[in-house]
Amino acid sequence: MFKSVWFLLLLASSLVRGQSVGPASSPASRGLVLEKCTMPLTTATATLIVGPLARTNGIYAGDFKVKVFPYFFKSDWGRLAIQVPDTALSAMNLGQTVAISGTSTSTKNGMVRDIHITAVPQDGAHGTVRLWFMVEDQKMIFTTAYQFKSRS
Repeated sequence: MFKSVWFLLLLASSLVRGQSVGPASSPASRGLVLEKCTMPLTTATATLIVGPLARTNGIYAGDFKVKVFPYFFKSDWGRLAIQVPDTALSAMNLGQTVAISGTSTSTKNGMVRDIHITAVPQDGAHGTVRLWFMVEDQKMIFTTAYQFKSRS
């Protein structure tokens, strides 16, 4: 009987310890996910796919792909780097619209493009972004949802 009670107490204490919640992840430590989005072109459709972005030293970085249908040979891929200082994250957490910028570097041809972004938060973890960049004489404008996610 004593062993059973002792085992139950030990089990209960480990469950309570396992359920205790540590400090909430700070906005600066969360990853960023942008939803896949499309943009119509004159004779094609461009689809922007951004992989999960991780923040280091104020920069969210990750991989991107732009698929152009039916002109697959115009598709591009590479690395994305978005500068998001702590002040911008704080403003977003307060529900304020922020303008940020970054660059994309093409793996296909080494081209570096400036990217301009406007983020409109819905709450501390979700919102929409409008991002644009130039490809030759074409202004590429994508609007999509974003979500901050805790790193696991």
